[in-house]
Amino acid sequence: MSSNYRRNKAFIDKYRKELKAMLEDISEIDNKVLNKAVNSGAAYARRNTPVVTGFMRRSWHVMPTKKTSQGVEKELINSADYSSFVNYGHRIVNRSGETVGWVPGKFILEKAVSKVEKQLVEEFRKEVERVNRKHDK
Repeated sequence: MSSNYRRNKAFIDKYRKELKAMLEDISEIDNKVLNKAVNSGAAYARRNTPVVTGFMRRSWHVMPTKKTSQGVEKELINSADYSSFVNYGHRIVNRSGETVGWVPGKFILEKAVSKVEKQLVEEFRKEVERVNRKHDK
């Protein structure tokens, strides 16, 4: 075999090694970016939750990351049983059962999700640039 074959094989092996390292870095990006963005959304939801006793504010939780067929997902939940009424609004009922008014919702969860979506785009861009710089691309 010619020396050209050995040089080409060495170059291909080096290229495969670099691709494998870059692929490992890219697979870490999903979890890292998702964790950072959802934790930021949870902090935003806590800050913007109305406080009477503080129970609902303390009830915001971030669930562990799960791998799915589409990628990874993470949930932001509020375990207070009345949180949906504060978030979406509720009717006011008098003693005889008649509806006498409506309390508008605060839409805390929707605002937090919007914040997470914006931050996901920005964090993902930063991480891709970091991986590219690390691998000289």
